[in-house]
Amino acid sequence: MEFIGIEKLYESRFITRYNLKYKTALGNIKDYEIISRNPNIKTFEELTVDHVDAVILIIHDKDDNKVLLNKEYRMAVGDYALNFPAGLIDPGEEYSEAAKRELWEETGLNLTKVRHVLPRSYSAVGVMNETSIVVIGEAEGNFAPSTSDEEEIEARWYTKEEVRELLERSEHFAARTQAYCWCWAHSKGMDV
Repeated sequence: MEFIGIEKLYESRFITRYNLKYKTALGNIKDYEIISRNPNIKTFEELTVDHVDAVILIIHDKDDNKVLLNKEYRMAVGDYALNFPAGLIDPGEEYSEAAKRELWEETGLNLTKVRHVLPRSYSAVGVMNETSIVVIGEAEGNFAPSTSDEEEIEARWYTKEEVRELLERSEHFAARTQAYCWCWAHSKGMDV
């Protein structure tokens, strides 16, 4: 693909919509719409994100017998979906601070241990250039409603058996959450 140009179509509070124009190997022109957290993309080089936009939390109990899932109303699909706690990193905030803040805001739990941090990855590579970092850890505390009026979340711990049942019932999952849950629920033990 040969990049030809970019046009800003619409800017809102959290995302900006762009149209990218490419020339294919056969010489055809391809228009491709994306969204981005960056409201000022003007060049091809600016499509590649060199910072982290969001944090995703894969949280287990201290005995690794349960995984934390949010059942959250997602406006884009008009239904509830199972997902890991996640959120945007505020300007000037470190991902580790965002992880603690987002976990507490969405669930009322406290991040007590970080087991591993996965490097930056794309959140939804088919439609946007947003990147996220995955924090794998442990949490404790009492569940509490989300601190945001804009989020409707029911957080709880799930055992492997409960996760297997959710997967078999075809509950609505976010894709990354579904993939991890299947691997975890069918493993004999994971070193996370």
